[in-house]
Amino acid sequence: MPMPEYHDDQIIALLKDPVSKEKGFRLLMDRYKERIYWHIRRMVVSHEEAEDILQETFINVYRFAGSFKGESKLSTWLYRIATNESIRWLKKQKSAREEVKVAKPVNGGQEGYVPVEEEEIVRKFQQAIRQLPEKQRLVFNLRYYDELSYEEIGQILNSPVNALKTNYHYAKEKIREFLLKN
Repeated sequence: MPMPEYHDDQIIALLKDPVSKEKGFRLLMDRYKERIYWHIRRMVVSHEEAEDILQETFINVYRFAGSFKGESKLSTWLYRIATNESIRWLKKQKSAREEVKVAKPVNGGQEGYVPVEEEEIVRKFQQAIRQLPEKQRLVFNLRYYDELSYEEIGQILNSPVNALKTNYHYAKEKIREFLLKN
């Protein structure tokens, strides 16, 4: 017998009830784990680091589920937590940067890697993204890869929509310039 489909508001209700918190958390992870993983992975590049940050993200979700007020969508709240955890990690790593092999999700975000013949193009594209200032990189990743609206990004980054549009425009221009030069 197939499992019933739960809506985000039902998952939130399960999470907030101490009796059903575990079930709600499992449902939330089943629904969002992959999307949040790839969001983190695009920011930090390394699979191992993305896994660690994902774990921290979901630990925080579990700990603070009762404080979710419903002022934004559940996915927006999750992206905000994942973004904050990723930024915290990036700041720690800023002084000790190391080059990591670039991987890009294929098949709509399913686990997989770009074929060898495309690797150079993807490497240059990722290099162009990594050279962006932090805010532009975050906006670009959320808009380009996650296809979030500017309003959702605004809630995640606590930033006005017009500023986000400007950041996205500048990010695209810088990426284009980088790719044309390299």
